[in-house]
Amino acid sequence: MNKLLIILFLLMTIATYSQVHKYGKEISLTEKTSISTILSQPDEFVGKTVLVEGEIVDVCEMAGCWMELKSDAKNQNIKIKVKDGDIVFPVEAKGKSAIVEGNVYKIELTKEEAVEYYEHAATEQGTEFDAATVTGPVTFYQIKGIGAEIY
Repeated sequence: MNKLLIILFLLMTIATYSQVHKYGKEISLTEKTSISTILSQPDEFVGKTVLVEGEIVDVCEMAGCWMELKSDAKNQNIKIKVKDGDIVFPVEAKGKSAIVEGNVYKIELTKEEAVEYYEHAATEQGTEFDAATVTGPVTFYQIKGIGAEIY
């Protein structure tokens, strides 16, 4: 009887760890685009719907309105942003993997807007920010998340 309980417990544990949690709309794309490909030619992807996959390195702790995925290339990440409340990514997802479908878009900020943006991000993350580190306008690319699967 004890062996049966142990086996049952192990099977339940494995099932729990292998669960996929879905957020937003059902993913419809099947072909993945690497994050490094998007970031190496970002303007070619602006306005396009893509399917990306990566390890979740950060999640918005205040509202779960964004998560950052690690690229397949070293020292690259891409932010997946959703409208507040439409999808809420759990903070516990850090370290897990995700597949995300969404639209690539470009953000261009003046120096002043960039300072505000980075100050806000630092406040969200509880970190320090030195405005002197922003020396000019900033351009970056994000994905507006439509649907995601975290596993």
